[in-house]
This record gives sequence, C-alpha cells and structure tokens, in this order.
Amino acid sequence: MPAILETQNLTTNYRTMRGWVRAAEGVNIRVEKGEALGLAGESGCGKTTVAMSILKILPQGGTIRGGKIIFDGTDLVPLSENEMRKIRWKGIAIVFQGAMNAMNPVLKVGDQIVEAIRTHEPDVSSKESWERARKLFELVGIDPERVDNYPHEFSGGMRQRALIAMALAANPKFLIGDEPGTALDVIVQAQTLKLMRDLRERLGLSMLVISHDLSILAETCEKIAIMYAGRIVEYGDAESVFKEPLHPYTQGLIKAFPSIKGERIRLTSIPGQPPDLLRPPPACRFNPRCPYVMDICKKVDPPLGKSGRGDHLVACHLYD
Repeated sequence: MPAILETQNLTTNYRTMRGWVRAAEGVNIRVEKGEALGLAGESGCGKTTVAMSILKILPQGGTIRGGKIIFDGTDLVPLSENEMRKIRWKGIAIVFQGAMNAMNPVLKVGDQIVEAIRTHEPDVSSKESWERARKLFELVGIDPERVDNYPHEFSGGMRQRALIAMALAANPKFLIGDEPGTALDVIVQAQTLKLMRDLRERLGLSMLVISHDLSILAETCEKIAIMYAGRIVEYGDAESVFKEPLHPYTQGLIKAFPSIKGERIRLTSIPGQPPDLLRPPPACRFNPRCPYVMDICKKVDPPLGKSGRGDHLVACHLYD
C-alpha cells in the first residue's frame, strides 16, 4: 500500500550558543493512506519537533539538517516557503497542543476558519466559506450558530473541537494531532478521541497522533513508534508493542501505567532523567538508565532493525 507520508533519516537540530541540540536524529516513520500512527515518548524526546519538521514551521534556530520528508510522492525538505504554503492546511493540517494559544483571542472563531478556507481556496466566496464553517462545527459536534463566538466563550473541550474543525477547513489528506488530549479532563478527552476516530473513518484521513499517554494511542492508532532522546527505539503494530514491548524503555513506559483489569501492583518509574540533547550519551542514548546495559551499549549505536517478530522493529543490542 502506498505511503501518504514517510520520513527517511529525518534529522532536525536546534542551533544554540552552546552548540546544536540534537532533538530528532535519523527518524524513520511511515503512514499509509487511511492509517493512524502514534508517536509516544517522554516530554522533550523530540515528538513535536518531528511534527513541526513535517510542516516546516520550526522555531528560530530549528534546522532540518538531513533526511527526507516525502508527502504524497513529493520531498518537502527542498521546497520553498511559498510551495509549503500550498501544502499546509490543504495537504497536511495540525491540531496544536494548546487550543487557547493556537487561536487569535480577538477574532471570532468563525472568522479564523473562514480565513483559512479563503486563503487556501481563493475562488470560494465569503458566503460559501461561512456555510462551510457552520458545517464543520456541526461535524465536530458544536452548535453551528456558535461560529460568531470568541475563543474565550468556549470551554476547553469545545475549543479543542473548534481547533479540529479549523484543521479540517481546507479538506486535508493528512492530520497531525499534537497531544490532542492534554489539559482536558478524562470525559472530554474521551469525547475528543472518539471524534478524531469518527472523522478519520468518515473522511478517510491519515493521521499522526503525538502523545506521552500510551492509552490515547492504544485507542486511536494501528501502529506505534516509541521515541527516546530524539530517536525511534521501537516501531510496530499497536497490539504487539503493548502486549510484547521489546525495548527496555518501552517496557518502563508500560510498567509506569496502571492497568484497569490486571492485578493491582506497585507502579515502577524509569530511574534517572532524560539526557541533555546538547551532549547526549554515546551510542545507545538510553544506556545510563537501562537495567540491562552492556558494554556494547556504550560503544555501538544499535540500528532500528527486525526483532524476529514480524514487522516489529527495535533498536536494542539485546536482540542482535
């Protein structure tokens, strides 16, 4: 099946006065048409950097230093800003982490959606744009008459839904959800996730869902990529990653999450702290925190390779 989006050895670093922050290095992910991929890991591991690299909206100092980002057969890395403007929103859209910060507080929500439609589809009239904005509100479960409200008049969950409506304004092929459940209570979070699943099935969207919460990814994604200190350390279908986690880091993440159905056990956290990406540890970046560390882990960087369990990939010397 053809991939709608694929990154090949994507390397994105941030230039600082003290050197390069190696936020994402050698990232290889692949999302097929109609598929959802979950990207998981601790805060600061490079998940959002991957999302911003795909859209080429990196903050000052952020640079794609290598690799390819192939969307619908086109490598986005060499494209100019004007060429990228045609792909953003129309081809790839993003639902940002902070709904309130992602909207202009002094403009009505409807105006912001209409602006997105008319910027990317200049032939659409103002009347048609407003009609589409109302239909988008209806699609995400908000009263269409609320298009005339300001962002502060919405609750957190409604703002998140309005943000999803805005992301869908130009009928994109690919949707990125950057921590879509953050700062929402569990009920509203469940409603938001259900909405994203329903929209994906109804509109045939391909999705990249970014989260540090593995339960969110288990509900919404077929495949999971686990990221640690800027690198993908495990990759496979969701069921095999959750049932048989191979990388010690993935095992630690799952053990730190309570099971609803399983026996009650004391949760164990991963010892130590995430590394400083200005000067990451040599070879395997997880070696200072790994309970199974060997000499080779400090000398040779393990490649992401097959583990002998189908398409389940892992970057660990335990499976050489």
